[in-house]
Amino acid sequence: MRFRYSLLLISALVMLVVPSQRTLAHEGHDHDAAAKSVTLPAAPRAEASSAAFELVAVARSGEIVVYLDGFQSNEPIPDANVEIEAPQGSVQASSAGDGTYRFPAPWIEIPGRYDFIATVTKGGDADILTFTIEIPPSAQVNPAAGSSGSALALDLKGRMSSRGSPELVALLGAFLAGGFAGLFLARRRRAAQVLIAAAILPVLALSAFAHEGEDHSAPQSPQPAGTRDVAQMLVDGSVFVPKSTQRILAIRTIVSEPSVNRRTVELPGRIIPDPNASGFVQTVVGGRISPPEGGFPRLGTRVKKGDVLAYVTPPMQAIDVSDMRQRQGELDQQIAIVGRRLARYETLALSGAVARSQLEDTQLELQGLKDRRSALDKAKREPEALVAPVDGIVADGAPVAGQVVQTNAVVFQIIDPTRLWIEALSYDSVPILQNATARIDGRDLRLVFRGAGFADRNQSIPIHFAIDGDLSDVRVGRFVTVFADTPDEQRGIAVPRASIVRTTAGQDAIYEHVSAERFEQRPVRIEPLDGQRVLISQGLSPGKRVVVQGAELLDHIR
Repeated sequence: MRFRYSLLLISALVMLVVPSQRTLAHEGHDHDAAAKSVTLPAAPRAEASSAAFELVAVARSGEIVVYLDGFQSNEPIPDANVEIEAPQGSVQASSAGDGTYRFPAPWIEIPGRYDFIATVTKGGDADILTFTIEIPPSAQVNPAAGSSGSALALDLKGRMSSRGSPELVALLGAFLAGGFAGLFLARRRRAAQVLIAAAILPVLALSAFAHEGEDHSAPQSPQPAGTRDVAQMLVDGSVFVPKSTQRILAIRTIVSEPSVNRRTVELPGRIIPDPNASGFVQTVVGGRISPPEGGFPRLGTRVKKGDVLAYVTPPMQAIDVSDMRQRQGELDQQIAIVGRRLARYETLALSGAVARSQLEDTQLELQGLKDRRSALDKAKREPEALVAPVDGIVADGAPVAGQVVQTNAVVFQIIDPTRLWIEALSYDSVPILQNATARIDGRDLRLVFRGAGFADRNQSIPIHFAIDGDLSDVRVGRFVTVFADTPDEQRGIAVPRASIVRTTAGQDAIYEHVSAERFEQRPVRIEPLDGQRVLISQGLSPGKRVVVQGAELLDHIR
């Protein structure tokens, strides 16, 4: 009976231990899932700057990684001469060719403060930058260094420190259970059972540290607490972006400077052909269209002035055919009468019975009748020829053989692609416009003012500009925005349009580069300046570093 009670006691104590195993380890799950939601701090680092350079040093894996950028532009500076005065002596940092430099520092694994002096030389610029890297105790990479304990002690210490107290409680409970079971069985003088109980229960507790697919008994060196460089938004609303990430995002900056600029107006516009270098091919009369020899010209075909592009044959009604035949008969009769008269006059002229002038008049009369008869035949046989009015290319038109067109129908449009204009519309009084530009496909087109209209068009005034420069990929009819300076002046800070982002409230903002790896969003008030720049009138003071490239990418970091 007592033996049965002892077995029940052992089973109960074992069950107290087994749940800890199920809680700590099971197949396909991470025991430390809660810890993954915690953002790790960045690796130990330091920064320094001067008027020319900005330096960030990061301690990682027994070496120091140095990121060297231009202070004003944030552009990486490759192939510079970087000499470091470290606690262990002077060392030359090796360049990776992309503005990144490295030098070994195995002593950095020991916690403490390390002072460095960096001498940077690039071209005609040379600066001395000082910085200090502090390695906290938690960032020690090799905690077993200098320890005299056994491997098992180190392993248990690592497990206890990394896993927490539940395992320690389970282990202690197992030993206590084994002790109580041993005392109980010792009363029964069963030494073998004492040994079995004392041995089995600790083993069961230790098995809680391991599960299928993982070997928790193997010694594992704890990783440093802060070795991850992750771009993230900080609690104060600023954005932390490591230099390595800034390289990927290609973040560029400028130093804000106030300036006086002319007020710029934005005008909606449309590309039109030069009226002196373009034209329409229209029909004078309606009829059936037919191609010339070689077929109709295709779109984009270059033509010359006077080239026949198509023919139009006017339709002939039945009554028109009857009238034409009647006129032909009358003309034939008159030609016969005048011809006989001319023959008689020629005979009489030899004897002087008919004056020479009378003979010549008859000859002219006969020739006129024949010309009228020939013109009547020609009108019946030959269609109207449609010719190109100017040199250029066929920009529009797709006629089909046999198609019937109406009078004054536009069959082709001829355009000189090297001579294009922009027609802009102004809804205010037209000032004197200067330095007009239009932005198309990421490039600016310089415009030359040609004139403004005096008649309103839908309560707007048309203004014509000639495009001066490269006209490749510019198409007639495309809508553009024209930027032009006015005589009015305004003061502010000019920045590229790519610098402006939108806040969640819909307000314009910029990103200020407040430190080497930190950016802050600044709400600003802007006004249009030209096709590439805007003018910040409020919200930004001079001498600040403003992100001009990559601002949209910074705005997506959370």
